[in-house]
Amino acid sequence: MDAAAADLEARQLRILRRVADLELAAQQHRLEALSISAAPSGGEAETGATEARLSSILTASGVLDFTFRRVPADYYDRALEERRDLLRADSVNQLCKSIVMVNTQAAADVVDCSNPKNSKYYVVVVQYMARLNADSIKNFIYSLNEKQIPKKRFNMRLAPEEESLKLTGFVHNAVTCIGMETDIPVIIDEAITKLDKDFFWLGGGEVDLKLGVRTSQFLNAFKPFVVKCS
Repeated sequence: MDAAAADLEARQLRILRRVADLELAAQQHRLEALSISAAPSGGEAETGATEARLSSILTASGVLDFTFRRVPADYYDRALEERRDLLRADSVNQLCKSIVMVNTQAAADVVDCSNPKNSKYYVVVVQYMARLNADSIKNFIYSLNEKQIPKKRFNMRLAPEEESLKLTGFVHNAVTCIGMETDIPVIIDEAITKLDKDFFWLGGGEVDLKLGVRTSQFLNAFKPFVVKCS
């Protein structure tokens, strides 16, 4: 082999080695990118903790048919029909919210939630499509106490946001009646229990986290007061 041929062969070998190095580097870059995209961010880990905590409470209480769903940041700017589709719900009637209500006319010695029949606060689960009737709740609690407490001692109103946060541990649009900081008595609108599908959606403890749960299992596990309040 003459000198020219040997030089050409050497250059070809260098080119082949360079191509092989580039291919190896590209493969490593792809693997690193996959690893980064698969790793949870700090925010996801934090929200995962909320889901894990509520899941543990539900399971321990005997609720086995439930699911969590993440929603976009503009979820509450969207129409109910869009929210239904995001949650893959069967109907907008399944979309519900948990509202903390306070008895503004309670007697001076009624300051907490220790007596479910005559609590200072109640959490009411109602459909977004429904209009809450506070008088129905007042009448129910009045009857619950066998009319032994004057009716004027009951006046149910929406609790201020700061009180709701302190009692539940959940911010506005994230409130759920499961895993609250305070054991507040729960009232669920009768209409939810009569839906065609034995399933409803409510807040999941974070603004962008929603919880879907089997209605019958929820009722059996948490024993809420079922009241016709819409």
